Amino acid sequence: MQTTVKKTIHMTGAGLHSGAPARLQISPASAEYGIWFRRSDVTDRDNMIPARYDAVNDTQLCTRIANEAGVEVSTIEHLMAALAGTGIHNALIDIDGPEVPIMDGSAAPFVAEILRVGVQALNAPIRAIRVLKPVHVTFDDVEVSLSPADNLEIDFEIDFDAAAIGRQEKTLNMANGSFVRELSNCRTFVRRKDVDYLQSLGLARGGSLENAIVVDENLVLNPEGFRREDECVRHKMLDALGDLYLAGAPILGAYKGKRAGHKATNLILRALFAQPDAWEMIECSQDISHDLPGADISAADFVQ
Repeated sequence: MQTTVKKTIHMTGAGLHSGAPARLQISPASAEYGIWFRRSDVTDRDNMIPARYDAVNDTQLCTRIANEAGVEVSTIEHLMAALAGTGIHNALIDIDGPEVPIMDGSAAPFVAEILRVGVQALNAPIRAIRVLKPVHVTFDDVEVSLSPADNLEIDFEIDFDAAAIGRQEKTLNMANGSFVRELSNCRTFVRRKDVDYLQSLGLARGGSLENAIVVDENLVLNPEGFRREDECVRHKMLDALGDLYLAGAPILGAYKGKRAGHKATNLILRALFAQPDAWEMIECSQDISHDLPGADISAADFVQ
């Protein structure tokens, strides 16, 4: 069955890139509603923005969506990952600014609140997007693909010149709460030299060691270090799940990313939907529903 949150969730925090504070509210929604953002501070034009791949208008530093009236919300990927990973299919997200709060740099604060209020079943079947044939996108040194699989699998490889990160690769079957247990608390990361450059351009104004891992060559500047030895590649997988959820439904397929990011994941969704014979929308049986990322989870699965 489709789901929504049982109660309204209220959260506040600053944006990573703008540094501006914002109030966020995740409210229950009816079956077939989907995920929508509403800019509550915009009152002179359409302020509703669909959480969909074809509403994405920027992927340089984060994922940003916009509607036809030019109203935008950015840095949505961690919240979208939390919704996907806890199996929330329908929700209205009100926000009084242009950027989702970065919180601690992971999806954990969102996951914790969703699990705290609980998940409400709705009287409608879950629909999923089944990948029928391989789709590939390459550009520069980036490779990304979607291939047929029984449920969602994510395979990711990163390779950074900073020795503290280096080359990392991980594969996870996302069924039965893997996201909540294995990925949700993994934080965004950045090299110190990139922080200096971004801040010189007036970006990353809300960034700090409280909401991102910062590395300087072989050093991790955060006093607590990594939460997991391979936290960086795990965070990239978290981002991928959030960006994939902009398909508008759970995906049944194998995602493989090599040096990929927000742009690559958006491009692979556009490539998939541009080929009608590469996918189909199905009504999930009980067995398929059981293997979706947010199925059969509880607060006991969550490690903050």
